Amino acid sequence: MDTIDDTVAAAAPCAVLFDRDDTLIVDVPYLADPAGVRPVPGAAEQLNRLRAAGIRVGVVSNQSGVAAGLISPAQLAAVNARVEELLGPFDTWQVCTHGRDDGCRCRKPEPGLVIDAAAALGTVPADCVLIGDIGSDVAAAVAAGARAVLVPTAKTRPEEIAYAREVALVAPDLADAVTLALSGTSRKDVLS
Repeated sequence: MDTIDDTVAAAAPCAVLFDRDDTLIVDVPYLADPAGVRPVPGAAEQLNRLRAAGIRVGVVSNQSGVAAGLISPAQLAAVNARVEELLGPFDTWQVCTHGRDDGCRCRKPEPGLVIDAAAALGTVPADCVLIGDIGSDVAAAVAAGARAVLVPTAKTRPEEIAYAREVALVAPDLADAVTLALSGTSRKDVLS
């Protein structure tokens, strides 16, 4: 008979991908100063939990402030470097710097960032879980064929939560989201 730990290990994803703003760090619109990076409480512990389990971690983030000229690519790189200083290294960073109306394939809710992150990690989206705080995170994961867990914040709209409950999972906090990611549970499993 399998133990719970054996079951979790067998079902664990190859990678867990995270949205950056309001999932890993406190959202500051168009953050250009690395000194403004503040991790979400518990983020470092949950990332270390995944790393200790041998799960690769990555970031998939829309950063349209670059296209709008509100932050430079160098400022974005400095902020992301500060995120790594505070939260540890990520196995991949996939960032869309296009504007909202550019029609790219990468800006969430499009699946490009998730597909590219999986490829960079040598896996496929179906073996990944994306944890984020808004509906476009969930939609990007679903469109790519990955699992998703929504962690609502005060900025998450009720319709985004309702959508996530239909196609993904919803967790009250990052710790529970990581537990769900490690469990292998998907919305399909919950509904059956």
